[in-house]
Amino acid sequence: MINGVISIVVGTLVLAQHSFANAVSVVSGTPQGFAAGTTGGGNTKPVYPTTIKELTTYLSDTEPRVIVIKQEFTFIDTEESTTESGCRPTNNQQCLAKKNGFEGQDAILMDGDNAMQQTGGCDSGGISVDVTYDNAAKTPLVIASDKTLVGEGTKGVLNGKGLLIEGSNVIVQNIHVTNLNPHLVWGGDGITIRSQGGAAPKDIWIDHVKVSSVGRQMVVINFSDATGVTISNSDFDGTTKYSASCDGHHYWSFLLYGKATQISLVGNYIHTMSGRAPKIGGEEGQNVVVHAANNNFDDITGHAFDVAAGAYVLAEGNYFSAVKTPNLNDVGNFFVPVKESNCKTAIGRACRLNVLKESGKLYGQSVRQAIGEIGKYGTEIGGYSIAEAAQLSVASGNFGVGELVNTVAPSATTGGTVANNAATQQTDASAKSVTQMTTATVTETPVGTVVPYTEAIEAPANEASVNMKAPEAINSPTQLEDVTKGAVQTGDEEVQSMCVAFAMVLAQCNLTRVASSELHQVLLLVQQVAALLNRDKALVGEGTNGVHNGKGLMIKDNNIIVQNIHVMNLNPAVVFGGDGIAEAGNDDANLPTGI
Repeated sequence: MINGVISIVVGTLVLAQHSFANAVSVVSGTPQGFAAGTTGGGNTKPVYPTTIKELTTYLSDTEPRVIVIKQEFTFIDTEESTTESGCRPTNNQQCLAKKNGFEGQDAILMDGDNAMQQTGGCDSGGISVDVTYDNAAKTPLVIASDKTLVGEGTKGVLNGKGLLIEGSNVIVQNIHVTNLNPHLVWGGDGITIRSQGGAAPKDIWIDHVKVSSVGRQMVVINFSDATGVTISNSDFDGTTKYSASCDGHHYWSFLLYGKATQISLVGNYIHTMSGRAPKIGGEEGQNVVVHAANNNFDDITGHAFDVAAGAYVLAEGNYFSAVKTPNLNDVGNFFVPVKESNCKTAIGRACRLNVLKESGKLYGQSVRQAIGEIGKYGTEIGGYSIAEAAQLSVASGNFGVGELVNTVAPSATTGGTVANNAATQQTDASAKSVTQMTTATVTETPVGTVVPYTEAIEAPANEASVNMKAPEAINSPTQLEDVTKGAVQTGDEEVQSMCVAFAMVLAQCNLTRVASSELHQVLLLVQQVAALLNRDKALVGEGTNGVHNGKGLMIKDNNIIVQNIHVMNLNPAVVFGGDGIAEAGNDDANLPTGI
């Protein structure tokens, strides 16, 4: 776990000390991102519920309200419990057999699923068992429009019941949702956002909350959409005895759906998970736009991001520590900046790089499509500053990340002051490349490269699928046996495969495959710091013959494939002696895509 308390302030989110007795100062700070402008109950006089009935009424009635919780509300046993036939999936049977101190989750069956064939979490090897659950966790508290729900200190606890946001213009701050039948899939969701037959909810700010010990998702946005959502500075704690992965790490974390959903996921501590942290999209026809920035993904034994069909995600300034798989190789659209200038064209400002510590590889997918959609939200995504990636931990006097009292606001130009421990990013202006300073015992890597598809598991086929399976060449390959500096070889307008063979480099070329039917290849070798690769080219080596001995590659344009090449011997005795593979647009405003 991460020691110490590190406060993060995103953009101009100023969290200052306020008196809960003052109607205009119950909420700390103002939302940024997609929820900017959300006011909740506004400046109405606060109410302080003392009973479950009062709390339920205040949240669900039609009046604008500011609701302050100064106590723990315990819902367990208030609505009785139910025992019925459920499902013990294969993974729980296997987990119990391990006797490793953890248990899996049984599943509550969907209504009418007596054959156990229609319930998520129950597989074909599932067996029937009796399950007992507390009814309160299955029926969340409904929040209507124009509401502010705020907890005081660490007293605002909802023990045994989650929240269902059906209305618009809602603020939830400094609340802890916990104990929702954690032993059962479908036992209860922490925070759900969905409409109830009407317009999709919009303008929702969830800030400084904690969610723990739930049966299913910590946050779920259903197919009914949700626009203008910001989830910030919150603690999503997956520590549990009951784990689908049988290791004390919660699997069902975030499920973000919708045909028109926009979410800012900023400054959150997402830890002790094993999957869906978060799961975004999943069906064709969806359009889920997520800006994930300054989050700390920590101690995740499975995957963090699962960017699926219909999802468009920008991930910047996130800190991954002990994350086995930062993102699954799914079919969604995922923009992971490789340098800070990558975002300027799309959102009007520089990006922050993601940092990896003792984690797997983070890579983009369908980047061009992601940028195209994200660019429609320049104000919501680019209109506030993002800090450098940093480790986070929870506050002591309130829930979530960062104290609600005496927090220092960042400069609008610097993107905030964040303790970054050993990770200090430095940029060399001439080389325009980012490196990461590390200690001798800690390895932290800023994400500046995309994982090759050949290293990814179950990589989907796409326009660069030559790396997985190359179709037969339509024309005979172009073989360049003795290329000199300045020489140019251009493919015609028809499809032409290419194999380059330098005098000492790619010898004995005999390529019989082509990358894509849309490529027409050009190779330029000029007196530059590296061999230039401009638009629409494939550079492929045969066997172990494809060696660039003494010269690197510079990728300057779009639609490039480099496969099976060895770059070596670039003045290794001196700093700045040469880069192996560099990528840079013709100017900072035009970054290469489709690499």
